[in-house]
This record gives sequence, C-alpha cells and structure tokens, in this order.
Amino acid sequence: MSERPSRHPVDVRPKWPQLVLGGIQHVAAMYAGVVAPPLVIGAAVGLSPGQLSLLISASLFTAGLATLLQTLGVWRFGARLPLVNGVTFASVAPILSIAQQHAGNALGVVYGATLVGGLFVVLAAPFFSKLTRFFPPVVTGTVITLIGISLLPVAVQWISAQQPAARPSGLLLAGVTLVAVLVFTRFLKGFWSRIALLLGLVAGTLLAWPLGEVDTSTLKQAPVFGIATPFHFGAPVFDIAAIVSMLIVMLIVMLVVMAESTADLLALGEIVRRPTTSRTLADGLRADGLATAVSTVFGGFACTAFAQNIGLVSLTRMVSRYVVAAGGVVLVVLGALPVTGGIVALVPQPVLGGAGLVLFGSVAVSGVRTLAKASFEHPGNVAIVAASLGVGLIPIAVPGFYSGFPAALQVVLNSGISAGCLTAVVLNLVFDERLIERSTAPELSSVP
Repeated sequence: MSERPSRHPVDVRPKWPQLVLGGIQHVAAMYAGVVAPPLVIGAAVGLSPGQLSLLISASLFTAGLATLLQTLGVWRFGARLPLVNGVTFASVAPILSIAQQHAGNALGVVYGATLVGGLFVVLAAPFFSKLTRFFPPVVTGTVITLIGISLLPVAVQWISAQQPAARPSGLLLAGVTLVAVLVFTRFLKGFWSRIALLLGLVAGTLLAWPLGEVDTSTLKQAPVFGIATPFHFGAPVFDIAAIVSMLIVMLIVMLVVMAESTADLLALGEIVRRPTTSRTLADGLRADGLATAVSTVFGGFACTAFAQNIGLVSLTRMVSRYVVAAGGVVLVVLGALPVTGGIVALVPQPVLGGAGLVLFGSVAVSGVRTLAKASFEHPGNVAIVAASLGVGLIPIAVPGFYSGFPAALQVVLNSGISAGCLTAVVLNLVFDERLIERSTAPELSSVP
C-alpha cells in the first residue's frame, strides 16, 4: 500500500502561536509601505485629519482582504502562495495628477479609473500569464536581485527618518536593531529564530522609548473603531470625456503592477521551491485585479504584491501561506480598529530601517541564488544581467532622471523593477541562441 504523499510546506498550517506571531511580523514589515500612499494622496486632495485616518484604515482593510484572497484563494482567484498584497506606490503619481486636474471630485475620478484598471487586469491575466517562457533564470534572477536592490534605499530613508542626513540617535537605533536581528537569527533556534525580525523590532522600539524616539500621538488620536463605509470618499466616476487620459495612464500603471506582480510571484516560487506555473501566475494576477476593483468600494487603491514580505519569507523560512493569511486577518483588524494600527505605528522609522537592511538584502540574495542557475559561460547572459541591472538602477540612483519624459513613460521608467524587467526580457530575446540558430539556419545549410 503506497504512502499518502506529504503536503508541500506552503500548504501546511502551523500551530496558533506561529500563525499569530508570524502574521504580526509580516504586518510589521509592510505597515509603513501600505500607509505611505494614502498619507501622500490624502494630503494632496486636502482631507482632514479624521478623514485621512479613515483613508489609511481603508487601505489597511483592503490590503487585508487582498492578502486573504491571494493566500487562501477563491476558485481561480489567488496564487495560494505566502504573498502579501497592499497599495502600490506606482499609482501615486497619476493620482496626484488627478488631484490637480479634478480638484472638486478627485477621489471619485481616481476610483473610477482604478476600478476599470482592476477589471482590465482580471481580463488580461490569462494572456499575461503565458509570458512565463520569457522569464528563464537569467531574467528572473536579474529581476529578483533588482527588487532587493531597489528596496534598500527605502530602508536607508527609514534610518534617516526621511531627512537628508541621519541623526546619531537614528543610527544608534538602526544599528542596535540590525545587530539584534542578526544575533537572534544566529543563536535562537526553531520558531524563535523565525521571528527574529519581529524580536529585533521590539528590541529597537524598547530602546527608542527612553530616548524619546517613540511617537505616541498617533495612538492617542486614533479612534477605537473607524472602518470606512462603502463609497465613503465618493462613488467611482465614469465621465469618459473627463478621465480618458487618466484611464490610459491607469492602464499603463496596471501593466506595471502586472509586471511587478509577475516578478514577485516568480521570485516567491523560487524561494518556497514551488515553481510558479502559468496557471498560478494567472490566478495571482486575477486576484490583484479583483482586489483592486473591490478596494474602490471601501476607499482603497490599486493592489499588488509587497516585495519586502517576500524577503521576510526568505529570511525566516516560514513558507506557509497560512502564516501570511494570518497577517491578512491582522490587516483587516487594523483597518477596522485604527487604535490597534496605532500600536504598530509606534515602531520608529530608524528601527524599521535597521531591520529593512537585512530584510531587503535577503531578496537580493535570493536573486543571486537564482542567477546561479544560469550559465555565465555565454557572454550573452553576462550582457543581459549587466545591462538590465544598469537600466534598473538609474531611477534608484537618480530619482528625477526621467522627469522630462511624458507622464505615461515616467510610470514605467521610474520603476527600476519594471524598467530592468523589460530590459532583461528584450535582451534575453536578442541573445537567445535558439532564436539566433533558427534565423541563421537557411544560410548555414547553403554552405557546401
């Protein structure tokens, strides 16, 4: 009698303590990223502090719903991988342009364009997923490495608290947190080693408290219950004459979202050792699109995968999708109970930055590991990686490099991940030896 095949670690449900603490750890890693876009957008459209708090809660709530959809799945929606979803920063630039052009009903126009963009992703997902053949290890490894490198400046900005220069106290907190994460990872065993990042954040925050670096004002001002009701910020507006240009830009944004989600799904498949098939990719992209469309009902924005959490999976080796699903539940609670979100917000930015150096660096390490599967005996592979990393690093090294380009092009080029990914795919086609052999076959056959 044959033994029953064991389940893949991705599908194994850990015990409750691991679920809860692992989920909180994922939320701590992505909290700053998910609240940043609504903070910027809310300020641009002139929301009051109370309304801004609701907008942030809406983004947390919809990120939780999107994460649950990705991890648990419903029919053909959801990759069923440990993937955290949240508001993408790629949508901020076009949204800010709306705020300038449609001051009277900016959010209504935004939600109309976002809803159309989400439905576009749902319809395009099956076709976009067929592109996996254009992502061999030399491409996926380059993109994964670029994801990690592009996130590292975010950690540095956290260390300096978004200021031009870091303060001594910020450097101290970042350094202590970094060392704490490394020490916990090295000396703790089993489950405790896997929550080293969370323990490091706690240690850094405890040190920050007597130094006066913990801001409790957010916790004091946060209401206990404050979920945004459907269409609280305005129903979607579908005035084609007024927003047709924005819709075009939004569709480009969603193409960028799909490209980045594709790269993230492929990276995650490598990390958890469950290769991402075209079906998995299609299901994941459908979930992105549906979550984006549904988020407009509750006041959220376009949703995509969070690369920093992919780094957390790699760092902690907690590959169960149920751990990330628990993080989705935490996000829903944070969205419904802003006071609990205030507790997470107590972590100072320099503390997040210290942990982020290890967290984001681990993503780049995963990319290097994938690149090891590619043969660098062929000069073409060296050229693909070199040029793609170079192009991808341009907007990271000089953020305003493409400021003179049209807005639609800026959406793509200002994302180092998207620009580098596109470069790698195109160059892989150019240097593909099979294509070269096919194109030169008739000429070779005529040689006597």
